[in-house]
Amino acid sequence: MIAIIDYDAGNLKSVEKALLRLGEEAVVSRERETILEADKVILPGVGSFGDAMGKLREFGLDKVIYEVVEKGTPFLGICLGLQLLFERSDEAPGVKGLGILKGEILRIPAYEGLKIPHMGWNSLELKNSGHLFEGLPQNPYVYFVHSYYLKAEEEDIVKASTWYSTEIHASVEKDNVFACQFHPEKSSDTGLQILKNFAEIPKEGC
Repeated sequence: MIAIIDYDAGNLKSVEKALLRLGEEAVVSRERETILEADKVILPGVGSFGDAMGKLREFGLDKVIYEVVEKGTPFLGICLGLQLLFERSDEAPGVKGLGILKGEILRIPAYEGLKIPHMGWNSLELKNSGHLFEGLPQNPYVYFVHSYYLKAEEEDIVKASTWYSTEIHASVEKDNVFACQFHPEKSSDTGLQILKNFAEIPKEGC
């Protein structure tokens, strides 16, 4: 069973629908026991960094996430869910992220002719043999919606990047923690393959 963490963020149902389409058992929950008993856990998100961290702490879900990661359960952050795994964001100065991974979330530089937020399809440059991209071509197209981007401190955890005004670290992986800035649930067959790859990761294989 895959638990989708419910912290009043948007986009939960579309992730659930994508998993059900793959034939996976999925549940949207904020109950500690349900999340800890899951085979996999996903933290989606559409919204602001500061509000999201506030909700996670309000519901005690920050502590649950630490427990999930500590016990080795495969964990996937999507979009805002990726950003929350890191230490800080330009979007909410002074608000600490979960700090599970090292790096910062920066505002996408505004250059003439480029619209912010970055919204639409971009190709990825795959690197460092990420589990999420098995069976995909070298430059798969995926769907983005964001105004802030990840600059990871550890280059070796970056499994995919893209360019939009600057280099964006679009997907990372470290041990049992996976994350992507783009929306696999909105990325057609490519996105479904990414979610399928995550669903098939064995706990002992992380």
